[in-house]
Amino acid sequence: MVYAWASDPNLRKRGESGGAITALLKFALEEGIVDAVLGVKRGLDLYDARPVLITDPQDVEETAGSIHGGTLLLSKLFGKYLAGAEGFKVAAVMKGCDVMGTIEQAKRGMVNIDNLLLIGLNCGGSIAPSMMRRMISEVFGVDPGTVEEETIHKGRFHITVGGEHRAVRIPELEKGGYGRRDNCRRCKMKVPRGADLACGNWGVREELVGEATFVEVCSERGRDLVERAKAAGAIGVGVPDGACIKARKRREDLIVNLSDEEQKKDFALLEGSSDRMSFIVEETARCIKCYACIEVCPALFNTTGPYMTAFPGIIPPGIEFHLTRYAHVAESCINCGQCEELCPMDIPNARIMHAIAADLQELHGYRAGEDMSRPKIALMKDPKPASTSPPAEDLLQLGKG
Repeated sequence: MVYAWASDPNLRKRGESGGAITALLKFALEEGIVDAVLGVKRGLDLYDARPVLITDPQDVEETAGSIHGGTLLLSKLFGKYLAGAEGFKVAAVMKGCDVMGTIEQAKRGMVNIDNLLLIGLNCGGSIAPSMMRRMISEVFGVDPGTVEEETIHKGRFHITVGGEHRAVRIPELEKGGYGRRDNCRRCKMKVPRGADLACGNWGVREELVGEATFVEVCSERGRDLVERAKAAGAIGVGVPDGACIKARKRREDLIVNLSDEEQKKDFALLEGSSDRMSFIVEETARCIKCYACIEVCPALFNTTGPYMTAFPGIIPPGIEFHLTRYAHVAESCINCGQCEELCPMDIPNARIMHAIAADLQELHGYRAGEDMSRPKIALMKDPKPASTSPPAEDLLQLGKG
């Protein structure tokens, strides 16, 4: 465990917490340790997070800083657009669910994790862009378009408007119906130790807050990057004392305990098999079968064939559409929340899937996305397209009948 900061004053100024991550990524590209960097940069405004693949070290600065209103999941991008990182190496900056999703993708052969250098970000949760805009407007009483900066630190949501700094405690926001996504409140992966490095500001000494990043080395690959960057003068490094390490652990434990409480609250509606099924049937009756929940899930393959119901095109689909997906994900749900966030019909997909997975994980002793151990019952091979659906002419006859 070390403190780190960029040696370049420009990177320190532009980057978050001393710019250590930006400096490490730039160094990795310059030294040929990786061929590209996958990160997230600000788009039109601070509510618009966009993935970007960078090969020029000078462009790494585009990804400097945090975007708490960016709720993207990066793990499926490797398989969809980067040929699974076969034949070239990529450094990726990832929050906990990104790391977990990438590990689940690697188990399914969708990405070559040996070619990935994962820089994990400590994460207390993210806020949907629409929620952040509404929160800033209604709670802070300012135009969201005038906000210059936003961040989450020490349990508070901070904004800067016209050079003036304002902050509200996260519990107060969430008590009023604002704040983080539901899945983020339930999440226990606050420090992503499945990455090569786990980085953040928890445990940074008070006088160094904003000037240094707390880096936990989680692999030999991560250790090599830090040591080489330090030797080359790309980063400065310090040693945190025992009190700071304990403070970091207390912070992590506190948030995890709060996550347990949120999970109990969210799952209360799903207690008992009959209650759960009634809830599922009622909520999924709005489904328009757009397949967004399938396309985005890191535990599923990019095919919709197995989810075709007996009569393709009929809306809403039968309950077997949803039960098939639940069975395929099984205990491999990482609670990333994407299936719920991207659902145009506001079906609480993540709550349902996470509740099922939590039961199965407890039953089998499996923890999705934490390491390369394989699940007991989740789908692990790319399924073939469904061949049982009736041909189009049969559907036309059904329509006439």
